[in-house]
Amino acid sequence: MPTQPDAADLTVGDAEAILARAQRLMGTGDVSGVMKTFAPDVVVRFADRPETHGKPALERFLAARFARQKNYRLCKQLRAVSGNVIVCSWDGEWDDGQDGRAMQGRGIELLTMRGGEIARWEATFNVWQKGSAPSLPIV
Repeated sequence: MPTQPDAADLTVGDAEAILARAQRLMGTGDVSGVMKTFAPDVVVRFADRPETHGKPALERFLAARFARQKNYRLCKQLRAVSGNVIVCSWDGEWDDGQDGRAMQGRGIELLTMRGGEIARWEATFNVWQKGSAPSLPIV
């Protein structure tokens, strides 16, 4: 992964390296390791959660998330890179930390990079119990 890619010059290789590192770190549940990938003033818009600003708020969110997502298995796939923005999709599976249910999730992320760190993390996130019927209330 590049140390300090220019904001306008992220390559496909840069983006793939950033996503591979994120996938590896998220799979370990290592909050401190994951935190090293974010800028101090990071802005996070994750699913229906309120927008947060800064590393302390992100660290609280990740600690709670990792407590709930045990044995997290993640697969990220690069969809696009433009300037300093990476777009990826991801699929994940985990065991619920409260009741042990097998869970699945899928989402889309936009990562805005600055100086080799994630300055803005925007994500959609759908989750369901593995093997259950779709729950989207539109059909």
